[in-house]
Amino acid sequence: MQTVEATASAHVAQWATGVAADAIPPAIRARAQTCLIDTIGVAIAGSRSEAAGFARALCLEGGTQGASTAFGASRPFSAQAAAFANGTAAHAYDFDDNCYAGFVHGSAVIAPATLAVGQKVGASGAEAITAFAIGAECEYAFGAATRNALYERGWWTTGVLGPLGASMAAARLLGLDAARAQTAFGLALAGAGGMKACFGSDAKVLLAGRASEAGVVCAELAARGASGPARVVEEPNGFANLFNGGTFEHAGLAVLGRHWYLEDPGADVKRIPVCLSSHAAVDAVLELVEAHRLDAADIVSIVCDVPPVVRANLKYDRPHSVREAQFSMPFAIAAALRFPSFDLSRLDMASLADEALVALMARVSMQTSPIWDKPGMREYAPEGARVILTRRDGAPIEAFRDKARGSATDPLSADEIAQKFLACVSPVLGDRRAANLLARLEQLDGPVALRDLFADAGGPT
Repeated sequence: MQTVEATASAHVAQWATGVAADAIPPAIRARAQTCLIDTIGVAIAGSRSEAAGFARALCLEGGTQGASTAFGASRPFSAQAAAFANGTAAHAYDFDDNCYAGFVHGSAVIAPATLAVGQKVGASGAEAITAFAIGAECEYAFGAATRNALYERGWWTTGVLGPLGASMAAARLLGLDAARAQTAFGLALAGAGGMKACFGSDAKVLLAGRASEAGVVCAELAARGASGPARVVEEPNGFANLFNGGTFEHAGLAVLGRHWYLEDPGADVKRIPVCLSSHAAVDAVLELVEAHRLDAADIVSIVCDVPPVVRANLKYDRPHSVREAQFSMPFAIAAALRFPSFDLSRLDMASLADEALVALMARVSMQTSPIWDKPGMREYAPEGARVILTRRDGAPIEAFRDKARGSATDPLSADEIAQKFLACVSPVLGDRRAANLLARLEQLDGPVALRDLFADAGGPT
């Protein structure tokens, strides 16, 4: 057997391949199952998107065949192709979860890789939950070690870190030893990339799919004996120096298996289908409207005082496309006020052209005040918001949210998760098939065969 050098990648690989399934606490397995249910729901909905269609068409043109389900396709794909297609679909509507350990969309990349490789090797649902949880913990631990410098430097962390989580989930399912898992990790990180310049375009969605695909490919290459850089983090031209300004805190990895990142900071499940940077402000506005019994006509202006990262992410004050609208604070707040049910059906050009919504958007603005420079404030409320709403009577009212509803500290209920899943899946599969799939997914942590899980969930959409 190859020797494993004591590096960051070695530490991750040794934990990922060595941790026993029953060492993952039941509460963490339950969180992993929730992430899988939510991601599968948004991926099935996203399979109807144009971008997901591009991904499937490319895979079909390549003639890929295998045993893995690609939502929206009429036949199974190879594992890497299914990961690409479903990763794209999962992120297509920006309705997938986030984690602040690294500022990543974790599940949209890790879940498709887990499901694709799990189907290929004949894994059970319980084995998939174990692999997903391992992939998530490895990615989030590595993200924590970056101290979020990576994101602030302009990298799109989902593209950079996503292949790491996907590769470790795949490595676990493929039964790799620590040395080969380290190779998979090294290959994944050495080839990773992604710029926040992708925001507002199909590139962001497709890069999520590519990150999932990359994780699968790197694990498969390692399984076949390929070599990779063992010191991919520590080399002078490695990750820490080139990507992260020299910052890398190994302590974030040292707690793997003792500190569970799926619990703290946890994965934030989205309630509305727009960038998470807007959610805390939306929740604060809705709290004010309910508490003071306001309607839209009562509102003169809404000022959102937010951290710099929120202003940078939500760069479209007056969006001209659905993609831009998903990265627009005015759209997010106006849509939440305008539509009692702000769901995927509202992401269309008709909504953007709605006169009442346009009028509401004109009343919303953002600023960044000195409160965000207070020590610890950005860690406490990374995408928080202080909202100042001015009413027609001239009296301003305020509300503050550190995190959005759906976060680990304010999670959606099981019923809310189920309703979101059904709202995403029923328009694609029909009410009966959607309900049946949800029932199977709610029993996922058991002997259910992944190959049978989506028996009636494929087919053209």
